[in-house]
Amino acid sequence: MHKTVSVEMEKDILAANRELAKENSALLKKFKVKSFDVMGAIGSGKTLLIEKIVDKLKAKGVSVAAIAGDVAGHDDYDRFVEHGIIGENISTGKECHLDAHLVEHALEKLPLDKIDVLFIENVGNLVCPLDFPLGTDKRMVVISVTEGDDMVRKHPRMFAFSDVVVINKIDLAGAMEVDPESLVKDVKKVNPKAKLILTDARHGKGIDELMRALGM
Repeated sequence: MHKTVSVEMEKDILAANRELAKENSALLKKFKVKSFDVMGAIGSGKTLLIEKIVDKLKAKGVSVAAIAGDVAGHDDYDRFVEHGIIGENISTGKECHLDAHLVEHALEKLPLDKIDVLFIENVGNLVCPLDFPLGTDKRMVVISVTEGDDMVRKHPRMFAFSDVVVINKIDLAGAMEVDPESLVKDVKKVNPKAKLILTDARHGKGIDELMRALGM
C-alpha cells in the first residue's frame, strides 16, 4: 500500500513539474530569451564553461544572465556576477536538483526584457536533474575525463535525453589514462543525435564549437 501511494505521489510531482516547465518555457519564449539547462557532476567544469561563453557573448554585445543552483552557498553565483552579468542564486537545501517551481521564482526576479541568453546551472548531479525539466530550450550535460571512462555507461539516461554533451578537461586525459574517444563512443551509442563537443575549458579550447552547438 505504501509503495503504491509513493509511486502515485512521484507521478503527480513529476507531472506538476512538467506543467510548470511549460509555463517557464512560454515565458522565456515570450521575451525571446534563449535558455539552457546545464547539468553535470560536481567538478565537471560547468561553471567555467559558462564563464567562457559569457565572455565571448558579452564581446558580441549579447546580454547574458545566469541562475546558479546549488544545495547551499553562492560561490557559483559570485563567479557569474563577477563577469558583469545578471544573476540569481538558488539554494535547494536537501534537494539534489533544481525544479521548474524554483526556476519560476528566479525568473520572476530577472529583467527578462533585457536578457538575450540565460544559463541555468543545475545542482552537481548526474541522476536527479534529468526527471525535472526546467522549461529551457536545450539541456546540456557536462562530464570530464577526471571522472573516469565509465561515466556514460553508469548514467546512460542522462546522456540519452540531453541535446548537447560536453566532454571537458581533455587536456588531462593522458594524466588520467582516459581515452576521450571511448567516452565519445559511449555517448553515440545511447544518443547518436546529441551534439558532442570536446573541450578544455581552462585553456579555452572547444568553446567556439560549443557555442555553435548551442546555436550562438
